[in-house]
Amino acid sequence: MGDVTGFMKYSRQDYAKQPVEDRLKHWNEFLKDMSEEDLKNQGARCMDCGVPFCQSQCPIGNIIPDWNDLIFKGYWKEAIERLSYTNNFPEFTGRVCPAPCENGCVLGINEPAVAIKNIEYAIIEKAYAEGWMKPQPPKVRTGKTVAVVGSGPAGLACADQLNKFGHTVTVYEKNEVLGGLLTLGIPSFKLEKDIVERRLQRMEKEGVKFKTKVNVGMDITAEELREKYEAVVLCGGAEQPRDLAVSGRELNGVYFAMEYLTQQTRVNLGQKVSADERILAKDKNVVVLGGGDTGSDCVGTANRQGAKSVKQFELLPQPPKERSDGNPWPNWAFIERTSTSHEEGVERDYCIMTKYFTGENGGLQKLHGVRLEFGSPDPETGRRPMKEVPGSEFELEADLVFLAMGFLGPVKTGLLDSFGVDLDERGNVKADQHKMTSISGVFTAGDMTRGQSLVVWAIQEGRAAAEGVQTYLTLMEKNS
Repeated sequence: MGDVTGFMKYSRQDYAKQPVEDRLKHWNEFLKDMSEEDLKNQGARCMDCGVPFCQSQCPIGNIIPDWNDLIFKGYWKEAIERLSYTNNFPEFTGRVCPAPCENGCVLGINEPAVAIKNIEYAIIEKAYAEGWMKPQPPKVRTGKTVAVVGSGPAGLACADQLNKFGHTVTVYEKNEVLGGLLTLGIPSFKLEKDIVERRLQRMEKEGVKFKTKVNVGMDITAEELREKYEAVVLCGGAEQPRDLAVSGRELNGVYFAMEYLTQQTRVNLGQKVSADERILAKDKNVVVLGGGDTGSDCVGTANRQGAKSVKQFELLPQPPKERSDGNPWPNWAFIERTSTSHEEGVERDYCIMTKYFTGENGGLQKLHGVRLEFGSPDPETGRRPMKEVPGSEFELEADLVFLAMGFLGPVKTGLLDSFGVDLDERGNVKADQHKMTSISGVFTAGDMTRGQSLVVWAIQEGRAAAEGVQTYLTLMEKNS
């Protein structure tokens, strides 16, 4: 490392943010620029630790110490080359990744970890600003054709890698816009959509073809796709939300989180939504069920819409502020985290179970719940038995409730029915070590096979599937 004592000289510095009252007035990102000198000092905090656990905790194996050191030395162009070697989309992970790498940072054992995610963000944005991100189409085409179904992070990473191999790649997207989760699922205040479009335009110039509003399995059959292409990769995501089977679920005002988030994104993109269909939190009491990132996104969206109050309930107990003895470094720290949306105003509560909803004339008025208590973990399963706390029943005024309780895997009708691929015991698409499904020549990647996960894992999955397709096509050519 360029400055082996940098971790003792400099404290962690994060990007400053617009004040809450200002950022709630718009839907854009709200981080303020950091000077190159400050970023250099942050790179200097990377230790000469011998074993870079940050890399082992990164799903895509980013060579983090290298580009931290390059930033310290001012070699920005070399830094983007090193970063791009392992990460197809650092502009996405630099914004929305929860940074498992920082959980594995050696410095993070007893000091704030190196600001790896911030440095990654700075490198890619510097590269675009300096004009270094020029399209690089492959010099030679193989003549092989591959279809990728789904344009989320897994599909895009797979398509990008396959295109680099020289294959002709066509990406099919059922929605009217490209990007999948990146465009429609993640709010603009976390990831502005022109950032996604910027990358898509580069991929198009490099030769990747995109087709929108094509629902594979309905608009085009699996047989047609397999006849047209030499390999197919299914990257449709895990879009089946977990529902809440309680009385009153049918009331107007109870929605899946993604119904809410995708609608607001479409409005931000200039699409028209009728007044009858519009889900607006303005002057309403909002309750979000689920304590994860999707729930947090609902909180930020509701506050920007001008909600009267926002509450977020979690079924499980409140996580600890710091690692427990059973959750040692360098593993992911299961601790309570406060997102930027939480900073903007929300009442969070834990050990809450929703029992039912009530209302009048088909509209939601109240949520009825009860508090839970959890026993000691079962020595065999690790599960903690839960029971309702007697006398803790309550009712709460609620005009809108958003169900953000996770996803149960891919939607089974349409795409998967059409291909007839095998599923695993969790209901995800079953794949071998090369990401091939039970159907020869048909591969899968991302949440569709892994289950609900992170953008960075989706990128890793997409890259792995591309390697599997490359191996398959190579073997097919040798055997022909």
